[in-house]
Amino acid sequence: MSLTPSLGRAPQDSKYGARPKFWFAVYQLLWHLLLPFAFIRLAWRTRYSSEYLNHFSERLGFAYGKSITQGSIWIHAVSVGETRAAQPLIDAYLGRGETILLTHMTLNGRRTGATLFAKAIAAGQLRQVYLPYDLCWAVANFIRAFKPKFGLFMETEAWPTIVFYCAEIGLPLFLVNARLSERSARRVNRFGKAGRSLFQAFAGILAQTEFDAERYRSLGVKKVEIVGNLKFDVPLDPLLVQQGKSWKQELHGGLRLMVCAASTRDGEEAIILKAWKDLLLSNTFEIAPLLCLVPRHPERFAEVANQIQDAGLKFRRRTEWIQTPKDEVDVDVILGDSMGEMPMYYSAADLVVMGGSLLPFGGQNLIEACAAGCPVLLGEHTYNFQQAALDAIEMGAAKRIKGELLLSEPVALMDSLKELLLNTAELEKMSSAAKTYSIEHQGATKRILAALEHQNFKLS
Repeated sequence: MSLTPSLGRAPQDSKYGARPKFWFAVYQLLWHLLLPFAFIRLAWRTRYSSEYLNHFSERLGFAYGKSITQGSIWIHAVSVGETRAAQPLIDAYLGRGETILLTHMTLNGRRTGATLFAKAIAAGQLRQVYLPYDLCWAVANFIRAFKPKFGLFMETEAWPTIVFYCAEIGLPLFLVNARLSERSARRVNRFGKAGRSLFQAFAGILAQTEFDAERYRSLGVKKVEIVGNLKFDVPLDPLLVQQGKSWKQELHGGLRLMVCAASTRDGEEAIILKAWKDLLLSNTFEIAPLLCLVPRHPERFAEVANQIQDAGLKFRRRTEWIQTPKDEVDVDVILGDSMGEMPMYYSAADLVVMGGSLLPFGGQNLIEACAAGCPVLLGEHTYNFQQAALDAIEMGAAKRIKGELLLSEPVALMDSLKELLLNTAELEKMSSAAKTYSIEHQGATKRILAALEHQNFKLS
């Protein structure tokens, strides 16, 4: 098939999956009715940053400027996590001399991409824009402007207008590093044939695990291949790793243990802070451990700071440091109110409590913590990283919190923390297992590149 879509002709039924015409019309109507609220939402978010309104015209599929590079490989990474996961794949294509069109939906995703690929952007080898809203005319304008070779959507993104439009004009669009939880699969099936046809319209799906692949197959998708998880291939910033190790040595000469509660979500901080206060009041440790609390969303930093203060715990913000905190600073909690520094937090920590897993959010990425050699403590809600969590537990790199987590009495979390922090030999064993786990699961980048060149996913 041609890599350049024939934009002059009317869309036909897709060779990959037919567009459900009635439901698609309803979907378009809803998008047009709700468009003013999308504008209002962006305007409301300017209370955090005026940048939310920057490049607004891109969200409507126009005003891209004169320096448009056509014929690039189009990679869509909705936000921070997906952008970081895409890094090894993007680097591989850049190394082959390809030009990249990198799209995002969020401001933080765009900021992350600008940092990771600053050199490629300056060299004109990579262009960042926002993905347009899923309106038929906005999508058509976007594709017409850039004419990409083919598209790679990261992980879970499946916008009906974009997916069906690309299929109809013959532009290959793949879902890569794809994952699908049981909950999401059930949600798709509620829409019947209309929901299943969306994933059938992809040119192919490159899934992380057998679990994910089977769920896509249950939706009637035929071109599914298991390639592993790109997040295992993402390199840790060596400068941040070294900063974390230096910080660790400053914590009473490396004797003060630190727990990092990473990428926490709304409601989880209260559980963690209550458990931490109870742990400190137990007077179990000769040198009290330190908690580093890193909320997932930056707009919640001020809210979480108030929660720490209300809990009666002494704390300091990461943004108050000049270089690293000195060990004479007597605090119970460090608030990680910074972006892009997780490798530093992990490298300084002796144990990670993984956010998103304490309450039913599905869990956050534990792979980066393991790559830094940091053991992981998980709640029961890890369906977004089902296989990764199971493998980490099996290899001894992670453990589940024992018992039910309650806000009023989070005894299970406190007991699990105490058990591990009092057993440094077990922590060292888990740390070694975490590094092994991280290394043994690398290689998804090569498998994705090979799969896209394979005859079942042939692009020419």
